[in-house]
Amino acid sequence: MRSNKGFTMVELMVVVLIVGILAAVAVPLMSGRIDSSKWSEGKAAMGTIASALRSYAAEKGSFAAAPTLAEIGLTNNDLNGTYFTSQAYAITSASASASQVSYVITCTAASSTRADKPTTPAVMTLTCNAANSYKATFN
Repeated sequence: MRSNKGFTMVELMVVVLIVGILAAVAVPLMSGRIDSSKWSEGKAAMGTIASALRSYAAEKGSFAAAPTLAEIGLTNNDLNGTYFTSQAYAITSASASASQVSYVITCTAASSTRADKPTTPAVMTLTCNAANSYKATFN
């Protein structure tokens, strides 16, 4: 009596083929998630800049021109992270009145000196102004 308890070569090759197809589909999906997670650091730093702008406006009352990062109390080390350096961030515009603070903060990935910076999207902005009812939104 002979017992055949193993898999045939054809069955094993079919399984390897299916695993290969699944891997080929999953890799591009995961690479998009990697850039998205890297941008989380950039969003957090832009939030830090926005908080510093609001604090600056509370102290100074109002301002018409965008202050520099140093003027709002941030140093280069405050914004340096794993994927972005302080060179990636810019306060594109900012103003404050007695009741509202408006700003546009830009983060440009290509300006970062980190080798592992994200590739897509190239630029992200944090905007808070009358057009979006003074709610901070990322684009």
